[in-house]
Amino acid sequence: MKTINLITSFKCLSVGLLFSGAAALAADKNPPVKFIKEGVWRGEFTVAETKVPFNFELKGRDAEHAVFTLINGSRRDNFHVKQIGKDSVFIKMNTYDAALVAKVQEDGTLTGEYRSLVPGFRGNSLPFTAEYGKTYRFVEPGKDVAPTANLTGKWELKVYSKDQVPNKIAVLKQTGNTLTGVIMQVTGDSRELEGTVQGDEFELSGFTGPSPKIYKGKINADGTLSGEIGSGIYDNTKFDAVKDDKAELPDPYKLTYLKEGYKKLDFTFPDLNGKPVSLSDDKYKGKVTIIEIVGTWCPNCTDQTVFLSPWFNKNHNRGVEAIAIGFEQKDSLEYAKYTLGKLKEKYNIQYDIVFGGLADKKLVSQKLPALNKFVAFPTTIIIDRKGDVREIYTGYTGTVTGKYYQDYEKKFNKLLDELIAEPVPASAANVTGNDNKELKGK
Repeated sequence: MKTINLITSFKCLSVGLLFSGAAALAADKNPPVKFIKEGVWRGEFTVAETKVPFNFELKGRDAEHAVFTLINGSRRDNFHVKQIGKDSVFIKMNTYDAALVAKVQEDGTLTGEYRSLVPGFRGNSLPFTAEYGKTYRFVEPGKDVAPTANLTGKWELKVYSKDQVPNKIAVLKQTGNTLTGVIMQVTGDSRELEGTVQGDEFELSGFTGPSPKIYKGKINADGTLSGEIGSGIYDNTKFDAVKDDKAELPDPYKLTYLKEGYKKLDFTFPDLNGKPVSLSDDKYKGKVTIIEIVGTWCPNCTDQTVFLSPWFNKNHNRGVEAIAIGFEQKDSLEYAKYTLGKLKEKYNIQYDIVFGGLADKKLVSQKLPALNKFVAFPTTIIIDRKGDVREIYTGYTGTVTGKYYQDYEKKFNKLLDELIAEPVPASAANVTGNDNKELKGK
């Protein structure tokens, strides 16, 4: 009996070991899915030899329910997360053709890279790491150094570059060691920046989806600033800054204008289905028409779209049309159909979108020869009911610029109200397909 029991016990043990070994082997072949831990994180990009910090928050325990939020001062930008492996995630930067690709390590940290997805630029990337639970940006709590100055106010930045670069203006606010603000230039603004002042040194960074940026430098003995701008995947430039509450950028309403002898704008570009669209089409006759020259790679263009799309949807039936001319990072209608299509979908764009070609300022000038020059993406051109150009605005100042944005919005609405109220030309009143009530702005 003892021998039989011993044999039985041995068989049971062998079977148990066999099943446990098979289970271990199966577990090795099918490791559990690792996902980003819910909560606040601190990341760091490596740009050349510079560390560029950023903060984000993850809500949701799996990719299906997760929302990835970039944090910059009071600004929040949300993105979807895709699981691409047992321990890896892919976070597309919404309408920008770039993504964060990251791996969840054994210790819970993230390692990865910010990667360009543009065909022909896919070698461009920035490595980053991220740690869970760290809410600070530049300096750990308890390690602050008393600032030697308060940088609150308006600063004029003189930028040094091999190419001629217009001056910039920084509007900063400092509370203790905390520094926030925005950098403005003729093309638009930097979006909200967040940073710190430590002793006689300052740093500001921003990452909202497009390439991360960092502004850092030193407070000089005479109260001026000297520093460097790090522009993500691209390049770095030096600057000096002087505090000047009266500093202003060139007038954005006077930078771009029609050449002498021109009153109208003329173009024909394909829409996203390849159908030619022209201002001479019946659809635009007798209508107030807004032309936006944009690119999906351009953050200020996105912000302008966030402003224009809901405005258009609200005012379209007053006799207004709009056309967005997209110039993209690849000279391909098929590629533009993808990028501009994403823009259209995300921001509920109900006006026409056409493809202008490669994102190049000289090319824009060639394709729109009535313009004296093309200065910046975005550029807004407003055309009256007679088809005459009434205003051209270079760049865009977003909500973070405060009074600058409020002044722009007020002037935009005032001009549009005036143009909508103007009479419809007799030549357009009976155009087939035009609704007279729309034309008259009722």
